[in-house]
Formats: sequence, C-alpha cells, structure tokens
Amino acid sequence: MATLAALAGSARRDSFNKKALNVMARGARDAGAQVTVIDLADFPLPIYDGDCEAELGIPEPVARLRQIFADHDGILIAAPEYNGLITPLLKNTFDWLSRPYGERQAQSGLACLRGKVAGVVSASPGAFGGIRALPITRQYLANLGLALVAEQAVVSAAHTAFDGDDLRDEKLRAAVMTVGAAVARLAEAVRTLHR
Repeated sequence: MATLAALAGSARRDSFNKKALNVMARGARDAGAQVTVIDLADFPLPIYDGDCEAELGIPEPVARLRQIFADHDGILIAAPEYNGLITPLLKNTFDWLSRPYGERQAQSGLACLRGKVAGVVSASPGAFGGIRALPITRQYLANLGLALVAEQAVVSAAHTAFDGDDLRDEKLRAAVMTVGAAVARLAEAVRTLHR
C-alpha cells in the first residue's frame, strides 16, 4: 500500500485549500493509499535567510518534515494562489527542506523529495480557481525532484463550492479525487518497482 503525505500551502484554519486537500486525500484513500495529513501551522519556520541558517542552523521543524516525507511514497498538495503565484508559506517550507545539512552539509535536503510522486490541486474564491499558479507550483516542485502526475484540478468560487468539508458539485469532486487517486496509483507502481 502506497503511503502519501498531504499538505496545504495555507495555514488558515478554514482554508479552502485544506478542504480541497481532504477531498483529494479521499480519492487517494479510495485508490488504496494510506494518507497522513499534515498542517504546516504545526511546523513554524522563519523566512529563509542564509545568515539565519549560518547562525542558527536548520530549524527543528525542517528535520521533522524531512522525516515525514522520507517515510512516505508521495505527496498530495493543495496550493493556494497568491496574486497568480505560489504562496510564500509553501515556497518557504520547500526552500528550507532543500537546504543541505549534516556534518559539513554533506547530505542533500532534496533526498527526502527526489523521486516522490506528487499531485497538485488549487482552490480560490476567484473565477480562475488558482489555475494561474498551478504551472509555476508544478515547475517549482519538479525542480526539487518530485515526479508530478499529469492530473490536476482547480476549485473556483471556492467560497460557495463547499458544503461543509465536501464539494457540492459531483463532477468537481470527482476531478479533485482523481488527482489523489492518480498519485496513489503511480506511487504504488513506483513502490512495487523498487521492491
């Protein structure tokens, strides 16, 4: 059974992207994956700064996140759009994760990400649903060594799209769940290949 870590690029309690993430996670679970949802609010990090890193080292939450990703076969990501771009929270988190560490910084921070399967959805109150940020987010994650599934989905008018934590529209719900299922299937295939 593939194991997937799931996170939203928003720390807001009532985030639309956290709701979209839960729908995507349901699709992955229905496809047979085990999903661990993490909240980036539980991993507070300063804005990446080379001087801060040199003086204080890698923050402890980074080590915990690295271990979570290392222990999972793939990653589900709900990526909000801020002014057409990736959110500072999501980028800052992965910027810290990518830093080398250990004795003489011999270990690549990317080791916990390379080759992991990932899928991305986005939700936004706007009419575009976060579609402008998806290509940038996907490119950024691919640069870090993640293998992204082709499937993606956006939830536009997110402030009216949800009924509680679920999507009202059946086709939209299916589209978001399909992304999770695609990650689960590919992660399981890769996992089987490496046995």
